[in-house]
Amino acid sequence: MEYKDYYKILGVAKTATADEIKKAFRKLALKYHPDKNQGDAKMEEKFKEVNEANDVLGDPEKRKKYDDLGENWQYQQQGNPNAGQYRRQQSQGNDYYGGGDDGRFSDFFESIFGHDASGFGNARQRSYQMKGEDLQAEVEISLEEAFNGTSRQFTVNGQKLNLKIKPGITDGLVLRLAGKGNPGSNGGPNGNLLITVHVLKHHRFERKENDLYFDELLDIYTATLGGKLSAHTIDKTLNINIPAGTDSGKSFRLKGMGMPLYADPTQRGDAYVRVMIIVPKNLTDEEKDLFKQLADKKHHHA
Repeated sequence: MEYKDYYKILGVAKTATADEIKKAFRKLALKYHPDKNQGDAKMEEKFKEVNEANDVLGDPEKRKKYDDLGENWQYQQQGNPNAGQYRRQQSQGNDYYGGGDDGRFSDFFESIFGHDASGFGNARQRSYQMKGEDLQAEVEISLEEAFNGTSRQFTVNGQKLNLKIKPGITDGLVLRLAGKGNPGSNGGPNGNLLITVHVLKHHRFERKENDLYFDELLDIYTATLGGKLSAHTIDKTLNINIPAGTDSGKSFRLKGMGMPLYADPTQRGDAYVRVMIIVPKNLTDEEKDLFKQLADKKHHHA
């Protein structure tokens, strides 16, 4: 009877934590699951071995006994009259059930832990609980909807679902509706509905994280002499001070006028308005004369 290295079967070190063992088991159980490898006897045997290894290493009491005996398992029956009293305790989070056609483990397992320890109970014989598949969906929203928050309706498996989207959501964020995916098999849990939110580009505002950037046109007179400019942010209009001699392309920070923070919509990023000076057109003769006078004075001082 061959010694079975359960650590090697799960691909973990002998110092592996309980969480590492659980993760390794889940990964391999999905890989070798009979539902995915129907009719493949080798894969079914692998699945059986993975379950057996997890049943031992996932139980602290059994793992200690296994580690203590190791390759000396042949002698345990003589030295331990209570070998048959080790009962199977299902590991936390173990959603997979395996075994041979009669629901039992290998002879090696029974030799260490006793015949009773391998009994899953015939009620679970070849009953494999599988989580339902996750469903994927996508939704597009405007920047204004991302600012204010919005909602969308979906119909999944004949059920109408209402998705609420909080203010401040970012492009590409995946929202998870637990248990709204495909149903599980053999009593397994439902899958989830995973919805990727796409925030459409805006014709006026450019978003960088929680800040917004936009342009405003500034007339040459206000840029030269100074004054007020109306800046139209995403939700209100502000009058900002323009210093005399402002150059085209200069940016002004509007604190707290950006996007709400998704984690805390009471907080907001900033907005940055860039002023773009517009050159006057269709001047009257009188206005042209005034500009000429200014130009002559500038040349004279130069």
